Amino acid sequence: MKIVVHLADQGWPVPAAELPVLLTDVAALVEEGGFDGLAVSDHVWSHPFMGGPETACLEAYSMLSFLAAHTSSVRLLTVVTGAHFRPAGLLAKTVSTLDVLSGGRAWLGIGSGHYQDECEGLGIPFPPTGERFDLLEDALEVCLRMWTGDQGTDAPYDGHHVHAGRLLNLPQTLQRPHPPVLIAGDGEKRTLALVARYGDACNLRPTPDIPHKLDVLRRHCDAAGTDFDRIERTSAWAFTPGSDGDGIDADDTVEKLRWLAGMGIETVIARVDGLERRRPLEHLARHVVPAAAELKSA
Repeated sequence: MKIVVHLADQGWPVPAAELPVLLTDVAALVEEGGFDGLAVSDHVWSHPFMGGPETACLEAYSMLSFLAAHTSSVRLLTVVTGAHFRPAGLLAKTVSTLDVLSGGRAWLGIGSGHYQDECEGLGIPFPPTGERFDLLEDALEVCLRMWTGDQGTDAPYDGHHVHAGRLLNLPQTLQRPHPPVLIAGDGEKRTLALVARYGDACNLRPTPDIPHKLDVLRRHCDAAGTDFDRIERTSAWAFTPGSDGDGIDADDTVEKLRWLAGMGIETVIARVDGLERRRPLEHLARHVVPAAAELKSA
């Protein structure tokens, strides 16, 4: 099993001027500790479960570019970008740039989006649910066509809501045929169908329903004529410091990972609190990453 460190809560109790030092240290710990990747949330206000809008929140792709400059091997992604946040062509260009500047380590993490308050607060469009799913499908098609050149870069694109005259993308991504795509959500009708058609990874909630959701995904793959086994199966989990405020209960954490692996999860996207002290991340690297590497998904 692989572990991706998720920098979900960016409200660290340090002055803003010290954030570059903190992120540089975290990047080094992640890379040296054997973690598989670094993920950041894509919000403009901190989500209520992470402290709310009065808590610090960094822009996602600027943050990933900084992390790319301070790492050399881990994959880099958002968990996840709402399809309504950026025009599809701009999103494809942004991920392309991250891929080039990171030496081919960018992933597209994408979903239908949520958190209406931040959008209304800053004037970002937040369409109804059905339209956001249409935008998600449009974004997936635009990104993949821009990255692969399918149907020609000069061919216009007319989607549900996105209309583009020329899907030109230079420089092209380093990863071929394209940066991998992680689609978050476990809706059985639309989300998992989109994973089957466009995704390289799914991201499911850590519940006992995972085996059922994977069965649904397999059926969608069969209907779409795609290979279920090519899809990386990921889930999120919050690893909180132990009673001493610094360490992680390694035995309990490994048991949780074993539970997820037994249901078919291959990669855990781990939210780690207390990063300003560095100790929880060091503890995970020392005691949990080696054990996770021995776990096999069902």
